[in-house]
Amino acid sequence: MAAPVTDRPLRTPQQPSSRRRRWPLARVDAKFTPYLFVSPFFLIFGAFGLFPLLYTAWVSLHDWQLVDGEQGFVGLDNYTALFGDPNFYNALGNTVSMFLLSTVPQLLAALGLAALLDRGLRGRTFWRAGLLLPNVVSVVAVALVFTQIFGRDFGIVNYLLELIGLDRVNWQADSWSSHLAVSAMVMWRWTGYNALLYLAAMQSVPRELYEAATVDGASRWRMFWSITVPSIRPTILFTIVVSTIGGMQLFVEPTLFDPKGASGVGGSDRQFQTLTMYLYEKGFRLFDAGYAAAIAWVLFLVVLVFALVNFTLARRIASKG
Repeated sequence: MAAPVTDRPLRTPQQPSSRRRRWPLARVDAKFTPYLFVSPFFLIFGAFGLFPLLYTAWVSLHDWQLVDGEQGFVGLDNYTALFGDPNFYNALGNTVSMFLLSTVPQLLAALGLAALLDRGLRGRTFWRAGLLLPNVVSVVAVALVFTQIFGRDFGIVNYLLELIGLDRVNWQADSWSSHLAVSAMVMWRWTGYNALLYLAAMQSVPRELYEAATVDGASRWRMFWSITVPSIRPTILFTIVVSTIGGMQLFVEPTLFDPKGASGVGGSDRQFQTLTMYLYEKGFRLFDAGYAAAIAWVLFLVVLVFALVNFTLARRIASKG
């Protein structure tokens, strides 16, 4: 006799849910393992970034001598003295001047170099690797070579100026000439590095966009500003922020360009003394750690403001493009 046919589904053995089958250890692993992987960065940042920042703020509120230690709480006296210090404003002006002279041409030149290397050049690998050579050479060697190039008596630059009928320039004596010389060192070191960053970003731009623009009759210049620049906008913003931070903390190049050596003064009349050099002079030559800590905190705020302003301006310019 055949079994009656019904619409009820066949009963299957009940499967345990995935939550019931998961072991407690596996649940703990899934929940806390991501935090375990990212924790080393935050631990290192806390030890070598956040703690020195907060400790510097604490030192800046004290009369703190590098040799004798803490001499008592003075509140905001270090900041009050700093904002009335003409040497501070001189160092701030020099820093902003060299930052603008080195960063703006540097990023524009890097963008142009990347655009050239993005085209079908012969020996592209050789040219791309050559861009990193300035970063391989020690900054001390770069500073020594550029000091000779901008030498007053036997420098190549003065020799070339005389060839075209101009007078020799004492590059280390005046503000504008010393700023140009230091900016040339910075540009030499970092233009190639930024060009490679831009080139890597340009390689990811879809080629179909260029083909469509070519069919529409767009020129290379039009494609560069309408396709390339907007497509690599995140990389441009990144390089602007990083260059701002590095440019406002300029120290090695002007220090080695100083004929007085590592005194931190920046020339006979402080004509190319930056904020970090002034911090070094106060903290490690005059041993006034409290005043140097106040300079460090003001420098931190200045860098933050410049980075935000540059980031906002670059984002708006790229959006319009």
